[in-house]
Amino acid sequence: MKKEEVPVLETKNLGISFGGLKAVNDVNMQIYPGELIGLIGPNGAGKTTIFNLITGIYKPTEGSYFLCGKRMNGLSTHQVVAEGIARTFQNIRLFKKMSVLDNVRVAFNKNMKTTLAGSILRTPFFWKEEEETTKKAMELLRLFHLEGFANENAENLPYGKQRLLEIARALATDMKILLLDEPAAGMNPVETAELKDSIRMLREEFKIPILLIEHDMSLVMSICERIYVLNFGEILASGTPEEIASNKDVIEAYLGKEDELEGGETSAEG
Repeated sequence: MKKEEVPVLETKNLGISFGGLKAVNDVNMQIYPGELIGLIGPNGAGKTTIFNLITGIYKPTEGSYFLCGKRMNGLSTHQVVAEGIARTFQNIRLFKKMSVLDNVRVAFNKNMKTTLAGSILRTPFFWKEEEETTKKAMELLRLFHLEGFANENAENLPYGKQRLLEIARALATDMKILLLDEPAAGMNPVETAELKDSIRMLREEFKIPILLIEHDMSLVMSICERIYVLNFGEILASGTPEEIASNKDVIEAYLGKEDELEGGETSAEG
């Protein structure tokens, strides 16, 4: 990582208040090309709120955020996606009644050039784009070993496969950065291992930076090169996995202070 590089994603004093309550305050993060960065913290720390700010679901009341140097404040969610920020959600949001293939194909729509008239008249150009889109979608499905499920409805996939399909669909938006919101939530150990391999594959194949929210610390510590720790809406610490694992403030945020632990209480949920 070269500090003179422009970060792919940067937040500067980013914050939001709801009715006078500061949910996120003074958050400064930088994510550079090719990095895999973790964003962790106790339940309710504000992690998903930051994702909602970065993706245009919420509008910052303080500070700014930038994609490749471009200020993104005020853009709608679809504009943010068009600029190159893609995400997955804690709760899977697939088109469950559509096929696995069509779930990925639909994400290519923003780059298609066929006009409405061309779609209605089914022109040769329309069919050419449809064929190209199907080919690209199948290539993404193969990367995640989902090609055998192409014609299945998304709702019929096993839970872990649905998570992978959501990531494949995000990739189809041709993003500049990928935000993963607790992708391992609800997964068994076998599915988590498959997810870990898929995330590593993403870095090798696409070289895209990834910002990962995750409560599975073994997953975070094994694949992230840097980690930001959020607590009560503010950055508590940042550093390598080794630095975070030995940080006294981080340990207290997750497990409680020593005197509280001796009394059988904890200061935060893990």
